[in-house]
Amino acid sequence: MHLSDVTHPNQLHGLSIPQLEEIARQIREKHLQTIAASGGHLGPGLGVVELTVALYQTLDLDRDKVVWDVGHQAYPHKLLTGRYDQFHTLRQKDGVAGYLKRSENKFDHFGAGHASTSISAALGMALARDNKGDDYKCVAVIGDGALTGGMSLEAINHAGHLPNTRLMVVLNDNEMSISPNVGAIPRYLNKMRLSDPVQFLADNLEEQFKHLPFFGENFTPEMERLKEGMKRLAVSKVGAVFEELGFTYMGPVDGHNIKELIETFEQAHHIEGPVLVHVATVKGKGYAIAEQDQVGYHAQSPFDLATGKAYPSKKPKPPSYSKVFAETLIKLAEEDSTIIGITAAMATGTGLDKLQQKLPKQYVDVGIAEQHAMTLAAGMACDGMKPVAAIYSTFMQRAFDQVVHDICIQKLPVFMCLDRAGIVGADGPTHQGLYDIAYMRCIPNLVVMAPKDEAELQRMIVTGVEYNGPIVMRYPRGSGYGVALADEGWEPIEIGKSEVLRHGDDVMLIGYGTMVHPAMQIAEILSEHGISATVVNARFVKPLDLDTIAPLAESIGKVVTLEEGCLMGGFGSAVLEGLAERGVTVPVKCIGVPDILVDHASPDESKADLGLLPPQMAETVRKAFFLEQKAPIAVS
Repeated sequence: MHLSDVTHPNQLHGLSIPQLEEIARQIREKHLQTIAASGGHLGPGLGVVELTVALYQTLDLDRDKVVWDVGHQAYPHKLLTGRYDQFHTLRQKDGVAGYLKRSENKFDHFGAGHASTSISAALGMALARDNKGDDYKCVAVIGDGALTGGMSLEAINHAGHLPNTRLMVVLNDNEMSISPNVGAIPRYLNKMRLSDPVQFLADNLEEQFKHLPFFGENFTPEMERLKEGMKRLAVSKVGAVFEELGFTYMGPVDGHNIKELIETFEQAHHIEGPVLVHVATVKGKGYAIAEQDQVGYHAQSPFDLATGKAYPSKKPKPPSYSKVFAETLIKLAEEDSTIIGITAAMATGTGLDKLQQKLPKQYVDVGIAEQHAMTLAAGMACDGMKPVAAIYSTFMQRAFDQVVHDICIQKLPVFMCLDRAGIVGADGPTHQGLYDIAYMRCIPNLVVMAPKDEAELQRMIVTGVEYNGPIVMRYPRGSGYGVALADEGWEPIEIGKSEVLRHGDDVMLIGYGTMVHPAMQIAEILSEHGISATVVNARFVKPLDLDTIAPLAESIGKVVTLEEGCLMGGFGSAVLEGLAERGVTVPVKCIGVPDILVDHASPDESKADLGLLPPQMAETVRKAFFLEQKAPIAVS
């Protein structure tokens, strides 16, 4: 059977081990070819090929349910569930999603893009099954990195309290999340992987039995049970934590041995109550370059399979916002030992790996634990440190309560830096950073700001570090504009102070963050059509510079707000509220992301669909305020 013929995972039933190994080889080949061509998550899926094949060989996927944590590692799942022919469209507009998506496929039982949710979801399905009197199997596949997230431990705690609820948790242990794992739990798992009794039993137990004269090569069923019992006895110490939490523990199992995996899963399916199968895998398995650089090849842009090198861009790009952020923070931290960079398992993505290399004592990685990160930062701030927490906008959503209760109510000087704010592209709805303006600006005592470019980012970093209270800065994914950067001597920005970049009498364009540069482009387009625009760089959504904005709005009479975030409760809403407070009643057009989920596509494709490209926005302005006087603006 060829992988292209597999349209339903139940087609794996009845295949021999060599046939399953051939399917696994083809999955790995297709996986590599696709990611090399279009980019995507590479290492996670390569590490679970055999695990996926073996697990699905033991399940009836017309009834049984599997929940994959995050979805990074679910590309083999997609290839076995009828998406082989479309797999080349992975992460492209209108193509196969990079994460699981219930609306995409009936075998995607639970969508996710954030870690540590799978056990909770699978347990919920198991409880629903029991409530209905059904008997299908519920399985959660979770990585060891995701166990650093508190939600997974909450779910384990709950499941372990339900001895009659059948649930299988498959722990995919590759000692990695995106970067090497941190913390006591991964260290404990590593001890389990390397423990002497487990290694002895895995490698030698059966051979030792065979040398006993009354056993020989053939084991009786009774002796098979004795052998398994002795294995359980030996691993009971290393699996003690899970056993004490109410799980039957099995493993560690070689995650690349299909025969051993099938045997273990079959046993686990017959255990009443919750069971944890500990599977040891290698991230990037089968592609030597990815095995050797498991951090760099977690995800890749298109690359040459033979060399592993990314294809060079056609023209040099300016430095990314993340790089400018990291390098600026390092310069400040070298002069101030109280500055501490904090990341939640995203060192490379946020650029804080550079801080770790340069100033390791001023760097903290808490693992996939954004809630803990924020309260940890609050505790540091209580005792005189200047914590700088760099967390993706989408992931900061998980720590909203901590921002409110532990930081803002206590007015603690924590600097929160929201990377990947705005439209992020191929990762889709779970990763779009579209809500932080709305969910941050409603919190008392919090300053909320965004730079117009990478040079202003540098100044805002100084502003955030020096400010004696809670403060947030959002900035986008990808490269800056190539503006001149200073190596030192950055001046902080006055809190709540905007700047006027261009003067015009017909309409005022107020841009926030990444929308300031497009606002200048819109003004140029409008000027070609006889419309004169004032452009304001708001800089702050809270406090909003109404002393500048309100008089200009009143004198010009037409206002447009521009933001790369959700319109509901966002920057435009703040301007409307502020003008109403000042008694300025002029027409306002808010441009941003409407009340929809933004699907996976390139950022420019998403912006085109949303009408957020400069020519489209210029035409929106014309239609809003100059429909009768001016001809339409070409948007293509």
